Amino acid sequence: MVKLGKTIPAGDLFELDESSSIPIWLQLKNRFIYLITSGFYMPGDQLPTVRGLAAQVEVNYNTVSKVYQSLEEDGYIISKRRQGAFVADVSDKPGVSASVVAEAVTAEYLQRCQELGLSLEDIDAQFTAALVAAKAKREREQGAPHETEAAAVRGRIVHFPGSEDDSAERSVGNGA
Repeated sequence: MVKLGKTIPAGDLFELDESSSIPIWLQLKNRFIYLITSGFYMPGDQLPTVRGLAAQVEVNYNTVSKVYQSLEEDGYIISKRRQGAFVADVSDKPGVSASVVAEAVTAEYLQRCQELGLSLEDIDAQFTAALVAAKAKREREQGAPHETEAAAVRGRIVHFPGSEDDSAERSVGNGA
């Protein structure tokens, strides 16, 4: 399969987890949807043949055929008899957006973490820690905001310069 100026084997694009509780055909379909909505596959790109993809990812021909039929029913691809399957323009398709893809990725993340034996609380803690680290990294890369702005964002009490008594204190961020 040729994409983005280099050869990418289908096996590398479609990593399937046979031990997952998510059926193989649905894993494959979700991956196609992600590749289409993320822009990896562009409208008009020809997809691998059913037989070719089945051989490359080592799944049954009927499984790949089911995926292509489902993708066509959902409007992601267009099949042309004797020519193959082509990516449809989904830019104006309702429900196709980054948030829809993110929802699918999040659901798969939760499923995989649970299959590893993590509780929902453990997953929450791990995700929260990763999110805090990502935000800290972003702040380091963009430069730390001015302390007063940072305090306002956090909703802390800011002492204004020149105030000599507590009456000059104001709660920032709560409309007071």
